[in-house]
Amino acid sequence: MQIFNNQGVLLHSDLKEKSYVKCENGSVRHYSCIDDDISFYGFGEKSGYINKAHRRMIMNNVDTLGYNSEYTDPLYKHIPFYIRFDRANNVASGLFYNNSYESVFDMGCERSGYWDKYSYFSAEGGDIDLFFMYGPEIKNVVKNYTDLTGKTALPPLYSLGYFGSTMFYTELENKSDEAVLEFIDQARREDIPCDGFFLSSGYTSGNDGKRYVFNWNYDRFADPEKFISDMKAKGADVSPNVKPGMLLTNPLYNEFKSANAYIMDEHGNEPHNDRYWGGKAAFVDFTSPKGRDLWKKHLKQSLISKGITCIWNDNCEYEINNPKAQCDFEGEKAPINSLRPLMPNLMALAAKQAIKECCPNARPYITNRAGFAGIQRYAQTWAGDNSTSWHSLKFNIPVMLGMGLSGVANQGCDIGGFFGPAPEPELFVRWVQHGIFQPRFSIHSCNTDNTVTEPWMYPSYTKYIRDAIKLRYSLTPYLYSLLYEASTEGSPIMRPLFYEFQNDKNTYDESFDFMYGKFILVASIYEKGASTRRIYLPAGCTWYDWYTKKAYQGGTTIEVETSLDKIPVFFKSGAIIPLADNITNLHLQAVEKLKLIVEPWQDSEFILYEDDGTTNNYLDGEFLKTIISTKHTNNAAISFVKQGSYRSKVKSIELNVICKELAPIKISLQNKELKLYLNYEKWCGCSEGWYFDNEQKTAKIKYDNPADDYTVSIDFSVKDLISI
Repeated sequence: MQIFNNQGVLLHSDLKEKSYVKCENGSVRHYSCIDDDISFYGFGEKSGYINKAHRRMIMNNVDTLGYNSEYTDPLYKHIPFYIRFDRANNVASGLFYNNSYESVFDMGCERSGYWDKYSYFSAEGGDIDLFFMYGPEIKNVVKNYTDLTGKTALPPLYSLGYFGSTMFYTELENKSDEAVLEFIDQARREDIPCDGFFLSSGYTSGNDGKRYVFNWNYDRFADPEKFISDMKAKGADVSPNVKPGMLLTNPLYNEFKSANAYIMDEHGNEPHNDRYWGGKAAFVDFTSPKGRDLWKKHLKQSLISKGITCIWNDNCEYEINNPKAQCDFEGEKAPINSLRPLMPNLMALAAKQAIKECCPNARPYITNRAGFAGIQRYAQTWAGDNSTSWHSLKFNIPVMLGMGLSGVANQGCDIGGFFGPAPEPELFVRWVQHGIFQPRFSIHSCNTDNTVTEPWMYPSYTKYIRDAIKLRYSLTPYLYSLLYEASTEGSPIMRPLFYEFQNDKNTYDESFDFMYGKFILVASIYEKGASTRRIYLPAGCTWYDWYTKKAYQGGTTIEVETSLDKIPVFFKSGAIIPLADNITNLHLQAVEKLKLIVEPWQDSEFILYEDDGTTNNYLDGEFLKTIISTKHTNNAAISFVKQGSYRSKVKSIELNVICKELAPIKISLQNKELKLYLNYEKWCGCSEGWYFDNEQKTAKIKYDNPADDYTVSIDFSVKDLISI
């Protein structure tokens, strides 16, 4: 098979005379031709640099505690999809192998002189069920792939906030509930925004210290329902950890066994028992209606009935060592090695269904550690139990960028590192400053030195942590709109530079700097003691420093100083970035004042998305899309067109419009000229008018939020003071 586009560019070619192979042991292979001008991106959750050319990678779900984010393979996710990018012709295409057996991608490691250069996909069984997607843009391939496997589920708004987490609190001998509540109170005292807490599995511990899913430890949580209610009163949701492995000593073990709800041995006679955290366990079979129903029953009884609509699915890799262990597979029976990565997807689906059955209008918030292609339809994911090091901070970035290219837009990693000693102060600050740009933002730890990673753990550095998290909260209108885009278009939130700048060859191998949406470039600091940072700014636009508004020409490499209080962040010409003003809790506060950064010197558009943030009413049309667009002429016009029935909570708007050589001479809201203030303090005290910030070359415009469509017009005519 060969595939060409309309311009005659070869997009894919099977290796002639060795295209599709089935071996005697039942494994299958597909060989494809490659050359040296091809980049390979995607592959789900993979370690190392963003371009996977000349890599050999295993697709399998594995619990990789303390993994090396540059070299460890495989990790937790199994997503057999990649993007093939032809650099010479600037054309992208994609291949998805719908095969859930353990598999291997060899992207040019193997070589034989008898054949053209090739890559191959090899799976232990099943079919070569192959889907080809054409670009020519990389973003088209991602959209087409998510058309096939599903878009990212729109999460509740509060999930964008900071969620505290640590294994330390739930491993206390008693009164873990008080410790978690005190954590929320401490965050308030430190003026650090917080919207929830991931409850590690220690809350399920029995008297022997082992974790028994659905078993509350009442020494640690005396009254779970009251604890959850008290957390909600403080503006914090609780997301408890659940695991699909049922230890043989779990009080519920026999109930699941009697219902035939486990994965069985190869003869189908007894539950298959295997290694697990805490000892031998059987595994709930989510391909079985009985398994799903019983799991949902206990989710409801143990968690959802107590007010929980956030579920954290952990240790769901299904590392079962007998490949012939038998799954129900909707009554058809199939071995676990053919279905293993589907189990975490179905586990997430069961949680979504259980929440809907108990609380029909509550929007679920589900987080998964493992998953297969399409996991984004049900759950947010995170990159598992990373190690605490500068190296992890750096190489977790391309791990997440690859996930975004593989359809999973809502994801992140444990900020500060999960496994190892406490992060040193500088590392912790830099990790938080980077981590606020991840869709999932949680500081989570299981430190090996008897410490716990908390925002205030280094008091003299807390101000840097506080400022970073507050920046995160100010960006929530932008992030929520990006998640809406992910739910409709499949677009990633964290985007490799080449995703937005495919015509710039200098971006093709950039693994660490990334776009946050289409307007913001983030250059994280991942080297200890760094005082400067070299950054390549993609060609085709002007770039502005986030803090000073200093302009830089695209297509150049700059070197900037970097103090400990911030990391380099830039926005591009055409940027339209909505920001919340003074929001510290997404449960208890609504965005009533919206600030927008607008660079109007090229035609641009952004969709600001709003809904109630917690219910499913948006599925019935109760949302508001405000299409904000700029039209580039000698002057500037910023248009706001509203679609949808939801009534925005925004009462006032402030535009910060980037000017170039000239200050405005006149600014109008529709046909009404706004008052110019020459005194900044007086402008701050007004409800409507504008002021020119000469230091940052920015026109600051304030007005009440109109109910209808409107346009703000900015006149940059030159006022001739001499002739007057």
